[in-house]
Amino acid sequence: MQREESQADRRHFIKVAGAVSALGALKAPHVFANAGSDHVLQLALVGAGGRGTGAVADALTGAGYPMKLVAVADVFPHRLAESLDTLKQNFADKPELIDVPEDRRFIGFDAYKQAMDALRPGDVVIFASPLAFRWVHFQYAIDKGLHVFMEKPLVADGPTGKRMLELAKKADEKNLKCGVGLMVRHCRGRQELHKRIQDGEIGDIVCARAYRMHGPVGTCFTAAKPADKDELMWQIEKFHSFIWASGGLFSDFYIHQIDEVSWMKNAWPVKAQALGGRHYRGDFVDQNFDNYAVEYTFDDGSVFFFDGRTMLGCRNDMSSVVLGSKGSAIVSTSGHHPGKVRTYKSFGQDRDNMLWAYPQPEESPYQLEWKDLVKAIVHDEPYNEVPRGVEASLVTSMGRMAAHTGQEITYEQMLNCPHEMAPGVADLAQTGAAPLTPDEQGRYPVPNPGKERRREYSDKV
Repeated sequence: MQREESQADRRHFIKVAGAVSALGALKAPHVFANAGSDHVLQLALVGAGGRGTGAVADALTGAGYPMKLVAVADVFPHRLAESLDTLKQNFADKPELIDVPEDRRFIGFDAYKQAMDALRPGDVVIFASPLAFRWVHFQYAIDKGLHVFMEKPLVADGPTGKRMLELAKKADEKNLKCGVGLMVRHCRGRQELHKRIQDGEIGDIVCARAYRMHGPVGTCFTAAKPADKDELMWQIEKFHSFIWASGGLFSDFYIHQIDEVSWMKNAWPVKAQALGGRHYRGDFVDQNFDNYAVEYTFDDGSVFFFDGRTMLGCRNDMSSVVLGSKGSAIVSTSGHHPGKVRTYKSFGQDRDNMLWAYPQPEESPYQLEWKDLVKAIVHDEPYNEVPRGVEASLVTSMGRMAAHTGQEITYEQMLNCPHEMAPGVADLAQTGAAPLTPDEQGRYPVPNPGKERRREYSDKV
């Protein structure tokens, strides 16, 4: 699957000979007996696009514990091959870290099972396939006794959200550690900023604003399917374009800004109203809007304005700011990393008004999230980010639903909306039926705010 980031903050593949070599000297605590006698934590990758490939690289680079990749699964042979080629090139000086022979390369809708079957209880599986498959894969990982790292977002609808929350409880019952790819929460600078805000450095947060505005990335805009392509496989390959597969670009791209602002507020918004639309789309037939403007409201009445735009030739901005009763703070400067977080004694964010700034350079949060997860595994510490990941996904979906329906949507409505985007996803291997059917021109259903108040959630979409 394609990766979302195109700016400098995207996961990058680097030579890590020195960092990885140092891991060999580490000793496993006694509590980590499940890892096996060789004390090397094994990884399996499910979903071998750029995002999954990046997650493997971050794990092998930043976890602070000996690890190796031993199995890969995808539905597309070329994705799997490209992923392994990239990883082998970037770990050419430590080839033993990419230990994936032909018999541990699995293709197909059931390949996730085979990849996880190649692991031992206590090993780690990475989920980086489209979110529609997340609960299916998570259930199998729990049954196999595997720790999990899953990319965000986790869900696009209420029924799946509730299912994932129940699975998270089962994971806790089996003492499994679960990480979620909302890596900004692991940024040490943002953690310090959060503490300062909670300690009252800028007063009570009364307003926030965030932006994610750039050109098309990933598969968010899609032309009509070529005649020789299978409809189901086309929709999976172009997952950003389809709400059932990814929550659309809104859920997949915007969740980070929405999550980080809510974190600083220490609360989730309780309702949202929004605008959005499509402009000069040309031959694109996907389900996305190309601009969104959401007003989120918290329980205390404070508001959070989020603007998203996916257009070429326009001003780019990817930042988050919170405004308090005594000052303000920058949560993200330009992208996810480095955050360059700062606090100010006024809304005027210039050097003369600065109170504090996190020292540079910063550690990569993409690697820190692995360091934190593996530390919890090795030392048997409580660790389950799935409930928070579900909540962040539902709040994000609340904004998308508000824009797509033209209605004010509450968190409770989002959570309890009975419509499931992909109710038959667990049976796709048997049915082969695509969740969406295009019209005669190859166009897919798009939201029509005000015309059909729940069109996004109708049987047609």
